[in-house]
Amino acid sequence: MRRLVPIGAVGFLVAIVLSASQPMRAQAPPGSAARGAAVGAPAHLSGGPRGVVKTSSGQPVEGIMVQLISSRSGIRTTVYTNGAGAYEFPRLQAGDYTVRLARPLEYRPYRRDSVRVDGTTRLPDILVERVTESEYLPPTPDILPQLSGSEWVANLPGTPEEKRSFANACGGSCHSFQMQMRARFDEASWRKLVLRMSDYGGRTLVGTARSGSAPTNPFQTPALAGLRLEKGEMERVVQWLVRVRGLDSPDPPLKPFPRPRGAATRAVVTEYELPVELSNIHDVAGAPDGQIWFTINRSPLIGRLDPKTGKVVTYTVPTVKGKIPGNHWINVDPDGIVWFTPVWAGGLGRLDPRTADMRIVYGGPTHSTARHPDGSLWRQGDGHVNKWDPSSPGFWTNPKPVKSYPIPGKSSTYGTSISWDGRYWGGGGNNGIVWLDIQSGEVREVPVPSGLSAHGRGNFDPDGNLWVGSKHGVLVKYDHQTERISEYSAPTPYANFYSAMADRNGDIWAGEMHAGKIARLNPRTGQWIEYVLPTPWSQDYNSWLDNSTSPVTYWYGDQYGYIVRIQPFQ
Repeated sequence: MRRLVPIGAVGFLVAIVLSASQPMRAQAPPGSAARGAAVGAPAHLSGGPRGVVKTSSGQPVEGIMVQLISSRSGIRTTVYTNGAGAYEFPRLQAGDYTVRLARPLEYRPYRRDSVRVDGTTRLPDILVERVTESEYLPPTPDILPQLSGSEWVANLPGTPEEKRSFANACGGSCHSFQMQMRARFDEASWRKLVLRMSDYGGRTLVGTARSGSAPTNPFQTPALAGLRLEKGEMERVVQWLVRVRGLDSPDPPLKPFPRPRGAATRAVVTEYELPVELSNIHDVAGAPDGQIWFTINRSPLIGRLDPKTGKVVTYTVPTVKGKIPGNHWINVDPDGIVWFTPVWAGGLGRLDPRTADMRIVYGGPTHSTARHPDGSLWRQGDGHVNKWDPSSPGFWTNPKPVKSYPIPGKSSTYGTSISWDGRYWGGGGNNGIVWLDIQSGEVREVPVPSGLSAHGRGNFDPDGNLWVGSKHGVLVKYDHQTERISEYSAPTPYANFYSAMADRNGDIWAGEMHAGKIARLNPRTGQWIEYVLPTPWSQDYNSWLDNSTSPVTYWYGDQYGYIVRIQPFQ
């Protein structure tokens, strides 16, 4: 059964942006620390090195990021100062560390090497000095690399139409804005680059999509057709880049976005660098044993990270002649079996880490697959929502769907997900979403009023509402009971969402691509918390939420080769 939900039944909502002001919704668990900078923090997020950041006149600095880098493992741990300028780390492994300020921006850099840390080490006060007393910062070589892509765009001259065209065209998800903002070319060169980036297929830039010569792959779908620029918009982007990033274009005085305050400072961020050169992490997933698995999108590797030690183990995925190596979706089942998709070859993989036994099949579920609690795999394709049973005879030689639900409109979905109770399937993309009631077989194709639903990966909240992200900086919610669509705009301008993930409490988490932040939305109040990341060019594709921890822990794999964990206090 198929239902087309009428536009009249669709609501539009832009959330109130109250960044970093969300009230506490749950008390910290018993035994939480009640002293120092991390007052009220869970015990495992406090009890380590601590100190204070203040100006030379004794004024505290709130929202500045203090970072410890282990000389043994290279793990980077970052905390934020509170309103009193105080900070406190979790208890870390004893050893030598580098202490630095991450993205000090309006303050001069601070760094001390070979600092001994052991337990509750009291670190020397950090005295900071402003670069200038003006609210605008000079565009110096020290400051420019600290800007997020969104800050770059916000600070450059131009009309809203020019900047939005640039953000939509050049900020889909394949790379940060840093490449364009740090480059300078003449008009002819910018025109070649914009054409190449907007008109060629997939993340591999092989073949031209407009002419149809791009190789067939899961990324070359109608869901991503909107990434191409029409001629008029392409010219607008070219002329804007020539004006602001031309050979003789001056860098303007800079006004960074406000520092985090309140709830946005109540978290610990840990970054794990991978020992794999030129890696492009795409998806991450947690295993029952606490290990974090990940895929690399443009090399034949999947791997696992031990968060306690930072040790990484990689596994090579067999390649197919004539196909680009690279992997996409990954999931770990309750038995510890790892499922993943060699995306460019259109395959599905299964790895048993205990035996290192790896199986690969082609022609079945691939790309962004959804795994049902019963072990079946689900994916939209060829005008159907298809279900596969990997335990069925012959699956690993010639996979065939065991059940299909027709979609007469043949909408294309980029992402796919299954609800927590296994009742609903959903996918986003192609300017709308597709929703399926698995028990009744009812299928709905739901347009998004603004048309801002590509890429459309996400999941279901505890109430059965489907959430997906948009490259246009909008989180999309579909309430199947009221048949309404709601849209929540990112608090930070010129940010894009690749996906949206609901946690066990109903909060929605999403990486703000180009903004260097992780957003957390309380849809009941419309309030946001934005956790500022210590690395400004961060690119969050897809994330994984560890709902077994209290509070929930957020994980993502960065496009630039490292894995990030965010542990909020509340």
